[in-house]
Amino acid sequence: MKTKRVLFFAGGWSGHAPHEIVQLFARDLQAIGFETQIEGSLDLLAEVEKLKTYDVIFPCWTMGTLKAEQTKGLLEAVRSGVGLAGIHGGMGDAFRGNTDYEWMVGGHFVGHPHVGDYTVNIRDTAHPITQGLPASFAYKSEQYYMLVEPGVHVLADSAYTHEGSTVTMPIAWTKQWGEGRVFYHSLGHEPSEFTHFPAARALTLQGVRWAARSL
Repeated sequence: MKTKRVLFFAGGWSGHAPHEIVQLFARDLQAIGFETQIEGSLDLLAEVEKLKTYDVIFPCWTMGTLKAEQTKGLLEAVRSGVGLAGIHGGMGDAFRGNTDYEWMVGGHFVGHPHVGDYTVNIRDTAHPITQGLPASFAYKSEQYYMLVEPGVHVLADSAYTHEGSTVTMPIAWTKQWGEGRVFYHSLGHEPSEFTHFPAARALTLQGVRWAARSL
């Protein structure tokens, strides 16, 4: 079987510890046989034929800006069948205002008025990404308020109470972008959360594997 290849991009706002997050998941994926490559710049995104040699791309780049040719390269690579997977602000708050990118991801961050305890509820317990996870688990961190595409497939959500009302807020989802599989979840502000909350770590790894067609 061909070795799966994951391409990480680590950078952007340092408050999300992109390099530490990427190193953590690179080690986890190497342990299950993935080949990993970590890029500290966005230059490779303009080289679409090189991007197509990877099975999945994992951006960890809060905020920042994509050049037109980098946006085009990333969108085309995923549309051709390369997976896209990521977490929290590294994918859901990357490249603000780039509507093509946000459309591909399926949603984007608008705020986190609640920081503290909340519960993650798994809504699709039959999906390969959620196999082995508890039906719900406690979490403590920034709770992202997201604007979410109606067509995504929600894997997990939470109750979000803000300004006197409570809404159901998607936390993890999948979607298709052409032939490419897209996976995102909003957990993981601090690297330590993936030690304190092992379900979040498992959700991430299984999401990357699914996007890479390894599940």
